[in-house]
Amino acid sequence: MAIVRWWDPLRDLSSIQEKMNQLFEDTFSRTRGRDQGLGTGMWTPAVDIYETDEAVVVKAELPGVDRDQIGVEVKDGILTLHGERKFEKEVQEENYHRIERAYGAFNRSFSLPAIVAQEKISAKFKDGVLEVQLPKREIAKPRQVKIEVK
Repeated sequence: MAIVRWWDPLRDLSSIQEKMNQLFEDTFSRTRGRDQGLGTGMWTPAVDIYETDEAVVVKAELPGVDRDQIGVEVKDGILTLHGERKFEKEVQEENYHRIERAYGAFNRSFSLPAIVAQEKISAKFKDGVLEVQLPKREIAKPRQVKIEVK
């Protein structure tokens, strides 16, 4: 007996829609900001988020961004990373053959889990990588109550 895969037209339609959305997003993100200069506009740095026993860690790749161009904010349970990578015109625009690196402002926001102690958040920047440490709150440990016998 042959196994026949059930065909779901809605799933296929959804897949086509996702591919079209990605195509439009890729096309418009490449051309966004071209009127302001070569390769400028919004860009999104790559981010890794992982958890250890003590903290949640966010690492963002920010090559070519100066430390004073980076901002880290925490408000109402939202962590926001923002800044700008400036396009330095060391070479005249007509001498460029290709520009693939993105320049301009960036802004990333992440919802913080309830276990994060927002008042203890710290950040460091080294070798083009921003690392934000989000320490976990101390979980209330069960306490033994001594019963007195009278």
